[in-house]
Amino acid sequence: MIALYPNYYRVNNWQPILNFLQQSLYAEEMVCARSSELFHIPQTQDLKGNNEMHNHLIPASYHRVTSVGSARRLVNGEQRQSIIATMTTCIVNAEKQDKGVREGLKVMEENASPEYKPVIKLIIQWQKQAEAYLKQAKDSLQAMGVSFPSGNEQQGGEY
Repeated sequence: MIALYPNYYRVNNWQPILNFLQQSLYAEEMVCARSSELFHIPQTQDLKGNNEMHNHLIPASYHRVTSVGSARRLVNGEQRQSIIATMTTCIVNAEKQDKGVREGLKVMEENASPEYKPVIKLIIQWQKQAEAYLKQAKDSLQAMGVSFPSGNEQQGGEY
């Protein structure tokens, strides 16, 4: 299957893609850590929207981790189209899950007490960063000529 992308390995540097994906994952780590902490604070342990948001955050995180691992493999010299397919599918799947994360964060912000609204706003900013870096990775891959599965197809590796 390498024939689909025969020149990528020789002419393209995967490091920028890895960097964008790692930055997206780092921002996701902050979203996870900050929103999960709310479950351990009495005033926010039952905050409406947090459970629902986590139903999307967990698979979004899985797909980011997998895309980073795939990019790392390419940076380290592995040369299989299936690695690229895994990475692009996981980017698309993370994008899909991010929509649910955003919706849950909106519900959380609407239902948080005034003292916790700034906390939710900070989580929203981290989520925006996670999405922006993911988009930069996707845009860079598309500029390299890498195609992405359409959002309508059933994606392998769906969590």
